[in-house]
Amino acid sequence: MPRTTPPSPCPTSTTPCHHEYPCHDPEAAKDLNIMIIVAAIICAFLCALGLNSMLQCVVQCANRALTEPVEWMASRRLNSGLKKKEMVALPTSTFVDSGSPSSAPGCAICLVDFSEGDKIRVLPKCNHRFHIACIDKWLLSHSSCPTCRNRLKSNDYITCPSL
Repeated sequence: MPRTTPPSPCPTSTTPCHHEYPCHDPEAAKDLNIMIIVAAIICAFLCALGLNSMLQCVVQCANRALTEPVEWMASRRLNSGLKKKEMVALPTSTFVDSGSPSSAPGCAICLVDFSEGDKIRVLPKCNHRFHIACIDKWLLSHSSCPTCRNRLKSNDYITCPSL
């Protein structure tokens, strides 16, 4: 008669293993499968949420470009910077310390106090003062005062071309 050996007990369990995978607990496998399924559902939800947000942005931008193209483009150009010729035409002066505490002593761009003899540029509408190098760099990409946002261009109105 052939000799059969009784099933060996699992190292982590006191019950003998009677299936083809030794030491495989079906309850643990079921829990692992549930965890994997939940993780996959969460990942799918997050991907769908991100895709939805991206599509909403694309639709809104496309809608704006189709319904308001002239106004939208004109508003984008409003604060696009001054030309070199316009920038050089702005008044400049040399800083003289009057000792008055009411005058702002520094450049709002670089946050360095003006010193005697510094070349400064005074913006015409608001009279804010800045170092020439600081404000010129700013005005190449913006057409407004960095402190009060007052526009410097006189032709900053939106015009719609006649069709």
